[in-house]
Amino acid sequence: MSAADLAPEFVHAPQLAAQGTVGDSASPEAIRKLSRQLASPRLAVKAQRKSLEKLKAALMAIRAGDFALGARRALDALQIDETSGLAWHVLAICREKSGDFGQALLAYEAALKLLPNETDVAHDLGRLAQQLGHLDIAEKLLVKYLAADPGHVEATNNLACVQRDQKRYGDAVETLRALLGVEPESPVLWNTLGTVLSDQGEMATALTFFEEALRHDPAFAKARYNRANARLPLGDALGALEDLDAALPGAESPYERAMMNMARAMLLMTLGRIPEGFEAYEVRLDPHLPEAMRVAVEAPRWDPKTEDIRGKRLLIVGEQGIADEMVFGTCVGDAIEAVGPDGKVFVAVEPRLIGMFQRAYPEAVFGSHRAVKLEGRITRYVPFIEEMEEGIDRWIPLASLLALYRPSIDRFPDRRGYLKADPEKVAYWRAELEKLGPGLKVGLHWKSLVLTGSRARYFSSFERWRPVLETPGAVMVNLQCGDVADDLAAAEAAGVSIWTPPINLKDDLEDVAALSVALDVVIGPGIAGTNLAAAVGGTAWMITAPDDWHFLATDKYPFYPHLRHFRRDGFDAWEGAIDRVRAALDEAVRTGNAG
Repeated sequence: MSAADLAPEFVHAPQLAAQGTVGDSASPEAIRKLSRQLASPRLAVKAQRKSLEKLKAALMAIRAGDFALGARRALDALQIDETSGLAWHVLAICREKSGDFGQALLAYEAALKLLPNETDVAHDLGRLAQQLGHLDIAEKLLVKYLAADPGHVEATNNLACVQRDQKRYGDAVETLRALLGVEPESPVLWNTLGTVLSDQGEMATALTFFEEALRHDPAFAKARYNRANARLPLGDALGALEDLDAALPGAESPYERAMMNMARAMLLMTLGRIPEGFEAYEVRLDPHLPEAMRVAVEAPRWDPKTEDIRGKRLLIVGEQGIADEMVFGTCVGDAIEAVGPDGKVFVAVEPRLIGMFQRAYPEAVFGSHRAVKLEGRITRYVPFIEEMEEGIDRWIPLASLLALYRPSIDRFPDRRGYLKADPEKVAYWRAELEKLGPGLKVGLHWKSLVLTGSRARYFSSFERWRPVLETPGAVMVNLQCGDVADDLAAAEAAGVSIWTPPINLKDDLEDVAALSVALDVVIGPGIAGTNLAAAVGGTAWMITAPDDWHFLATDKYPFYPHLRHFRRDGFDAWEGAIDRVRAALDEAVRTGNAG
């Protein structure tokens, strides 16, 4: 499995998740129920005494918050009786609370197989499956639980969360509305109703539901976190930060705490509080986040605060999606300077970007990383380093260079791109574009390959691009990867001709980069293709989201100072942004210069 299969093309990775799912497998009430099962005379007859004692010790450890000890005691019980569904359930709880989601999922499945009529196991497993993105499994388990206990608030709420994450927004609203008629004062249900609206970009409406949840429970941390994420795109960044700071003490799990800290880090960057925000962004590597990257290399991680890297062999490991590697890669040159002539920098990046990075920094060595998913977690390997005899002295994640080399806005280089497209390919594509006849050559991106969950609110329907497509004097060139046959056919039916180059727009990034330089302008939202055009120094216009942190509280994109942006005031404010792009295109056609 390649990194391209696992990493999203979207620049905002890792994605902030709406907090709506409720339930705690290790809550006092849940542990009391398990304790009562241990005290059951029926169980005492069937189970060995030693196994029961181990499980009682495991529950004591859970109550004390020592989930590692609880797991060891549950494993001791399973060594005595591996057919104990209760022991598997206790082990699953400990694994989940320790952040070991892959092992927790397996343990829950074992417990459910042995205890098919135990609905609490089904509920716990369904909630974890939803968190890990196994939505079909989660829905079946939650439906099973509700068949035994209809009207259960937590299970109904979590089912609505699953429907929301499947983009079945109407079903989610109906699921919540039915129970709100019976439980109108439930903050949990109002909060999740807000997440259904926020996922669709309707932030103002979502805000009213989050505030209703907080009216019923002012200490409800999930609703306060969600309200923060709604207030930011509505222009209230300071209010959002206040909400996040208030929500953090109420986080119910390590995962929830990590997610809130991630939101806080991105908000600090939005407010321009650097390097504080860049330092806080280290939370992206928190193992309690399902998307957190692990790196498998045989060397210590470099700590710039305590170690001088001069003269060392340093490995920098790219992370997240393609767009992120280009954004964070702007610091590679600083690292090369830091190791000096007696050191050496090695950089692991997405294979499709290696040539562009290598031409930009010939003194470093670039190779590919590989990503595999182990127990639900992304682990990155660096095969080209493993094959070297000398090895490396230290390694560091690519984004961790920001706090070190970009401590203030004035440390961002004022340059037109930094990666280098293949000059021969640029010349080839300029000649091909000439064959299309006169007119401003405009490259178009309009959506991401990943449109799951709340990602969809960052993109517009193709129909909304019509004013741009119909610009007189412009020749439209399709750069959008994926299956866009229906979109192109609709454009053709409307009398708009869009030329698609005869290449694989997803995998042939060397050609896409060269074509992006050859074009007069490349336009799109904040996805990999638009970032690629900016990174290689092409003329790029980006339609940005209302919560895009990359501005760092400035009026430009510091990572790409020459990038021209068209900022949306709200997630649904596409028409205004598209109209401004059209006006800019008309001017570019008139002057023959898009910038």
